[in-house]
Amino acid sequence: MPLMRLLIWNLGWVILTAAWMGPLPDMARHSFAAHMSLHMLIVAIVAPMLSLAAAGRRYDPVRFCPALFAPVPASVGELIIVWAWHGPGLHHWARHETVGFVVEQSMFLAAGVWVWLSAFGGTQPRTRQRSAAGVVGLLLTSMHMTLLGALLSLSPRLLFHHPHGLSGLTPLEDQHLGGAVMLVVGGIVYLAGGLVLTGDLLRVRSAEPPSMQNDTATRASTLEASV
Repeated sequence: MPLMRLLIWNLGWVILTAAWMGPLPDMARHSFAAHMSLHMLIVAIVAPMLSLAAAGRRYDPVRFCPALFAPVPASVGELIIVWAWHGPGLHHWARHETVGFVVEQSMFLAAGVWVWLSAFGGTQPRTRQRSAAGVVGLLLTSMHMTLLGALLSLSPRLLFHHPHGLSGLTPLEDQHLGGAVMLVVGGIVYLAGGLVLTGDLLRVRSAEPPSMQNDTATRASTLEASV
């Protein structure tokens, strides 16, 4: 593994260990903002670091099971997992029961790695089709993270019951802060990943021989004429 990938891989595990073994899990029992900070550390920091370090390597599962790592279905699966765990029932189970917390955090990590590996993993260099699908998957994830974050940060009432807020905040202010964390961190990180893949697509396009570009343009013109 190249040195930079090795550093990213090891740093990802260090951050994950600090997130799960540090003060955040205990704080998350009482503060929604702490819960959301832990959530974003897992899906928007650790998951992309581990996935980018593993992408294209011999232990990259996308190389062996590409059908299981289609970017758009992975994004939809991640959406279902994230929104389900932010329903009141599952959310309170995870906040007050150790088993619930372990299941929740494991699913968050698995869902995050699923999305990021689907977008960046597989045989390198990535094909245009896979990069394009990765762009769609990451942008969809950015959109639903932004939407959920906005709902949480703008809600006029408490959606979850917890004893108190972070650093003296009222419970509603704490919920608004947690929603803002999701909106900003989750939305921006997944959007950035989509923009990176968009840049790859543009570079591949500019590197194509003129004949291939003309063929592509001809096919597009024919399609427009038929419509």
